[in-house]
Amino acid sequence: MKLNQIKETCLYVNDLEKSKAFYNGLLGFPIIGYQEKRHLFLKVGSSVLLCFLPEVTKLEKELPPHYAYGKIHVAFEVPEGDYELWKKMMYEKGIKILYEKEWNQQLKSFYFEDPDGNVLEIIPPGLWH
Repeated sequence: MKLNQIKETCLYVNDLEKSKAFYNGLLGFPIIGYQEKRHLFLKVGSSVLLCFLPEVTKLEKELPPHYAYGKIHVAFEVPEGDYELWKKMMYEKGIKILYEKEWNQQLKSFYFEDPDGNVLEIIPPGLWH
């Protein structure tokens, strides 16, 4: 038995409108689901980014309760050759790059935060190969 991929990843946020403005408005992730006062779902390549309000989802009755607090980390892989374009777009949109790291394979990644302080990363293909 094997798995194909991680299909969805959760972030827990405080303000869905701010998250929508950031992930959809600034980063361009298409919205595929939105329920006011509960969640925002976004398409990211072949995966889904779920943004939940933790004070709501920790009280779930139908689904298993889930929530988290703190600086959750997610890395987004960009297509070959687009890494520098993403860095440029961050600067143009006023998104502060916190740190850029050069890894063993001489590949680089950079870190930034969403409005809730979640730590996000842009990585090129091959970083984990």
